Amino acid sequence: MIYETVAAVDLGSNSFRLQVGRVVDNQIYTLDSMKEPVRLASGLMPDKRLDVAAQARALDALRRFGERLGGLDRGAVRAVATNTLRIAKNAFDFLPQAEEALGFPIEIIAGREEARLIYIGASHSLPSAAHKRLVIDIGGGSTEFIIGKRHEPQLMESLYMGCVSYTLRFFPDRRIDRKRLREAQVAAAKEIELIAADYQRVGWKEAVGSSGSARAIADVLELNGLNPNNESGITRVGLERLCTLLVKAGSAEALDLPGVKGDRLPVFPGGVAIMSAIFEELGIERMTYADGALRLGVLYDLLGRFHHHDMRDSTVAQFRRRYQ
Repeated sequence: MIYETVAAVDLGSNSFRLQVGRVVDNQIYTLDSMKEPVRLASGLMPDKRLDVAAQARALDALRRFGERLGGLDRGAVRAVATNTLRIAKNAFDFLPQAEEALGFPIEIIAGREEARLIYIGASHSLPSAAHKRLVIDIGGGSTEFIIGKRHEPQLMESLYMGCVSYTLRFFPDRRIDRKRLREAQVAAAKEIELIAADYQRVGWKEAVGSSGSARAIADVLELNGLNPNNESGITRVGLERLCTLLVKAGSAEALDLPGVKGDRLPVFPGGVAIMSAIFEELGIERMTYADGALRLGVLYDLLGRFHHHDMRDSTVAQFRRRYQ
């Protein structure tokens, strides 16, 4: 069955997001969206169980989403959960409550499936190009790296590092100094080293950031003239200047610069540390920004299924061609 209205729900480690779109000529146009700063990852206890407060925040957000989704058919909605629910030991105890609150099934997706959907979403929000792109998405609990061409991902990985988890680990009292920032950068670099050789072997022409951390960093660099020659997006020089300013300020809250929204401030340091390590380890000089990410990818993946073209089949075919 083909639906005129489709919806995606993203149960992220930092924010929960809802996007409703209308399908017109195989393109998706946003009708409605919601964002709830649930910070699910901050509710992970040392034993990797999700605490009661985080569960309550999540259920409240899902009930609000469910109200917006009233009237939509089950087949027109896909809800996906990412890193925090991948690793939470009580995720499958929590899931039935979450599905009841939302009114739709929720799928806990693997890291590479998340990466695949992120790439599909990012590629549909960028100008068409024949060259390879490296899309990087720093989430609350994981970071996805995808190389692809046009709408086809070719190399996908998900690393266990995110803006929420790194902020809690390295900046627990929100204070920032050079030593803490360097420790966070080194930890991220060690994760990236595991995949760097494969990615550099495949290669890319354009680096693209997606989702909240990339958007927040790009906004700060652009609005405050931190990039050289007023370049747009994220630059290596701009990141270095931002790191210096963060250390000088002593906390993200004390950073008196326009561009960082209030709900992003608490997790900003972790995102900056990870992004600067990515630039260093992968030799990136400049990164552009894509508006589309996981939610848009879910919507286009749904659209492909309506037309009996599951985009996962295309990805499998790509891997077969590469390794034959």
